[in-house]
Amino acid sequence: MNQSNPDQTFESLNQQSIEEMASSKELSALTLDWINESSKHRYTYLFTSLGRPIIQFPQDIIAIQELIWKIRPDLIIETGIAHGGSLINSASMLALIDLCDAIAENKTIDPAKSQRKVLGIDIEIRPHNRKHIESHPLASRIELIEGSSSDPNIVKQVHNIARNYQRILVCLDSNHTEQHVMAELEAYAQLTSIGSYCIIYDTIIEDMPKDSFPDRPWGQGNNPKTAAKKFLSNHPEFIIDKSIQNKLQITVSPDGYLLRIK
Repeated sequence: MNQSNPDQTFESLNQQSIEEMASSKELSALTLDWINESSKHRYTYLFTSLGRPIIQFPQDIIAIQELIWKIRPDLIIETGIAHGGSLINSASMLALIDLCDAIAENKTIDPAKSQRKVLGIDIEIRPHNRKHIESHPLASRIELIEGSSSDPNIVKQVHNIARNYQRILVCLDSNHTEQHVMAELEAYAQLTSIGSYCIIYDTIIEDMPKDSFPDRPWGQGNNPKTAAKKFLSNHPEFIIDKSIQNKLQITVSPDGYLLRIK
């Protein structure tokens, strides 16, 4: 270890801890047991971001914060809106990046003129959710599209918008069947910038008991993780960044953080 550089020493210790956790079968088993047990209590529904339900594990919320700060995207594409918490969380990070840039350059900022934006797509945006999103202080940084994310007309609309941006982060969190996620990956993964991520949420479904989702069309053998596996077999421009899940341990997206490398 480099004792003369405390930041480097701290990071080296962190990497050692991550590697040790990743190699621990006992911890992996405990983590999956915890996820299965907590899901019985609607754990992912208990959290908010700036006032709106986000329906994510806190660990994944932290992960997206770290990635947005690292990538500094000017466009974040999210499929699946629900209550709007994820859109608002992403918009808040883009606002912070704008603020930090302005401070560094000794400039004032006009939020309404920011080039950074979050684009949300959902087959149904319920009126009360739309009202909360559009009345939120960060609404100027959010654009909503109502329609199926796999509809060719919606895909074309998203691609037309994406042409105006350079660094793009993609988050897929709508219908969790393999067929739908595959359609989303083929439609939107290519928009991911090199060095950025296409995040596939709820890959954990594959690792949960078969009866975990009795009222849903997805389950073991038919879910985002099975879609990701098929997608990766034909798309060498993406790899799974296991360092993220190894650090988080508790995540809805094991093997779902896809890094574009070329």
